[in-house]
Amino acid sequence: MTKPFDTSYYYFTEQPYTGYDPRVQDDYPALRLTLPNSLFDAQLASDLYNRYHEEYQVADDCGFDGIMINEHHTAPFCMQASITITGAILAKTTNRVKILMLGAPLPIVENPLRLAEELAMIDCISRGRLISGFVRGGGVETLANNVNPAYNRERFEEAHDLLIAAWTRPGPFRWEGKHFEYRVVNPWVLPLQKPHPQIMVPGTASPETVVWAAKHRYPYVVLGSSLEQTEELVDLYRDTATEAGYVMGPEHIGYLIRVFVADTESKAQELGHNFFWQNGALGKQPREWMAPPGYATVDVAGIRKLRAVSKPFDNQAYQEAQANYQVVVGTPDQVLEKLRYVRDRLAVGHMCMWAQDGYIGHDDTVRCIELLGNEVLPILATGDPLVRGSVEPTAARQDADDADADAGCLLFTECVRLGRRLNVRGIEEAALGAVRYRRTAGGEHRAELERDLAAYWVDRDWQEREPVFRNAGLDLVPQLRRTWHRWRRHR
Repeated sequence: MTKPFDTSYYYFTEQPYTGYDPRVQDDYPALRLTLPNSLFDAQLASDLYNRYHEEYQVADDCGFDGIMINEHHTAPFCMQASITITGAILAKTTNRVKILMLGAPLPIVENPLRLAEELAMIDCISRGRLISGFVRGGGVETLANNVNPAYNRERFEEAHDLLIAAWTRPGPFRWEGKHFEYRVVNPWVLPLQKPHPQIMVPGTASPETVVWAAKHRYPYVVLGSSLEQTEELVDLYRDTATEAGYVMGPEHIGYLIRVFVADTESKAQELGHNFFWQNGALGKQPREWMAPPGYATVDVAGIRKLRAVSKPFDNQAYQEAQANYQVVVGTPDQVLEKLRYVRDRLAVGHMCMWAQDGYIGHDDTVRCIELLGNEVLPILATGDPLVRGSVEPTAARQDADDADADAGCLLFTECVRLGRRLNVRGIEEAALGAVRYRRTAGGEHRAELERDLAAYWVDRDWQEREPVFRNAGLDLVPQLRRTWHRWRRHR
């Protein structure tokens, strides 16, 4: 069944640093702030940075709608200390994907005006592909940057307001705020997208951030919380949207899910363990570091209670995390139904796929991206049932793929032949006639078909053609749609 809404799919990795023995984590009170940076090997980090960016390019080539990036400080699980540097690199090394920043931690930014200029540069260099996400940041971020956590919310909101003003209000003008003051606000570089790039807000279970995002009509992206907890947050967003006078849609909600795909189930299961590579150390820190006094200011009935009883991800068993859909691993056909279930249950318009972590190597990561982009996303995007079969990267598999492409050509060739026989113009009408008559044809018209496809299809959106078939109530619509996507991969 075709899904009733459009969803965008993003590739994500935290760019982990894996060059130390995780056993040393037990010698320190926390993974962050106290794990000594004498364990950092700059040469290894250089190799990892370049490797991760090569993988981003694979995601760009394989059909993902975007690449999600983030920022953390004093965090060996995430080497992205500057989200704008990563975004600037992606602006030039990728060609098509959206650059989804989730996000710039505004409370620790001392100069929001400079951040506005940097984001505007990224939007211009990428030719309008920036999605500028803003985040409050965890308690550790404030401590690592010597910022008073009691002002976290205030600084977040004022920095946001200043950014929007810098992008949309003609300069020069003055800014006199509680935390930021400027005699002159007059940035020369402004975003390519008008009035400004799309803004998203990520979070785990902060009700006040959900309410704030909904009031601003910004999409809220839940970062891997349990499905039950996520549904509570979605309900809160929906209620806030109703109070604000609009109807929440899938475009307002996103979800980050850990997923790994391999050619065999056994390999996927083996490598999926890397989502737990820190052995619970991520949550090992004093409570006052995670939520310093003054950091949280609002309590919403139900949300806090659910958050209190929800088991942290790192405290779950591997199979438990799979059973509750916080980790999805397997072959393409195995992960497809689970991803579809999560997407449809939460009705998300943005699905971020955390597809690399820990010690998953470069080759396995590239293969995962390829399988997601070539085998899973095209079918998720159309709502079609998965075409079952082996996905082994062998010569036999390539022959099977070529046969699929040939079969697709045969189907469309018959559409063209029958349409011309019936004096019908256009492949849409020809295909309707072909399906009605259930004809078959040989391969001698392949060149003719490809010429017609170039003329009628290549520069048009399939979604504009699909209603022609669907409205006619034809039972081969899924086959036609799959055939079109296969043909595009093999053309």
